[in-house]
Amino acid sequence: MTAPRPLGRTGIDIQPLIFGGNVFGWTLDEAQSFAILDAFLDQGFDAIDTADVYSVWVPGNQSESERIIGRWMKARGNRDKVKIFTKVGMELGPERNGLSARWIAQAVEDSLKRLQTDHIDLYQSHRPDPETPQEETLRAYEDLVKAGKVRHVGASNFDAAQLGEALKLSAEKSLPRYETLQNEYNLLTREKIEGELQALAVQEEIGLIPFYALSAGFLTGKYRSEADFHKSPRGGGMGRFLTPKGLRVLAAMDEVAASTGAAHSEIALAWLLSRPGVTAPIASATSVAQVESLARGARLKLSDADLAKLTAAGEDQAA
Repeated sequence: MTAPRPLGRTGIDIQPLIFGGNVFGWTLDEAQSFAILDAFLDQGFDAIDTADVYSVWVPGNQSESERIIGRWMKARGNRDKVKIFTKVGMELGPERNGLSARWIAQAVEDSLKRLQTDHIDLYQSHRPDPETPQEETLRAYEDLVKAGKVRHVGASNFDAAQLGEALKLSAEKSLPRYETLQNEYNLLTREKIEGELQALAVQEEIGLIPFYALSAGFLTGKYRSEADFHKSPRGGGMGRFLTPKGLRVLAAMDEVAASTGAAHSEIALAWLLSRPGVTAPIASATSVAQVESLARGARLKLSDADLAKLTAAGEDQAA
């Protein structure tokens, strides 16, 4: 097992892979979800990321991911062996969204009930809320931390200005500090973290826990043309990645795979873990074999030459 990595300045240490729970109740039923979670823990990992909004896009579902995780922890009696990350702020219904103190106070109780736990290890603002002052949100989190319902807080989908403002408020007013940032980041999508935001995260020791580590599955290498779109429920959305840049990245990954024997998904994770400030990428799986592959990716060390080749392939090129 690899050494754990610190999650911001909190003192929390996690292994360098977080399981993305958006698949629970969507592409995985409850029995399959339990098997996948068991396999993830068997590989030595312990952090599971979800959100109150997963997976409301499935007809009849509402917050099913949290419910499944809660039932799994109860069935296994393993709450003390896992770290639960969830989020608040996305649209759940009329007046059930955003980052107001009123909604956070209600939403956290709902999440705790679904998760069947008395605390959340990392509670994250799922997206910025322009209607609510950041100080109000942070004071709501202060109440939750003092009550022991939340251990630490993080942000998701924030830009550098928004995160910087939050950090300044936390320092000036002694409020809880965002210790993590969860934005999209992978070999293909770099602009949502790299640059000013990544520099701020490194300077302030904010743990980057990127989502879409595999670019919604494109970086597994199985989508090379429109004829491949049938290979998964997400296949229909792969067309946006079949660009010169996307094909260039796949070609570089093909070369690295040929020289290392590693799978494309493993290479994608290893590249992310080499990037400044990245604590642990978030990735999902729908089979035990995929969990095992993700674990190999979290432990894979690529050469400087391979990392440079991958980085160059994913850079935007001037016309």
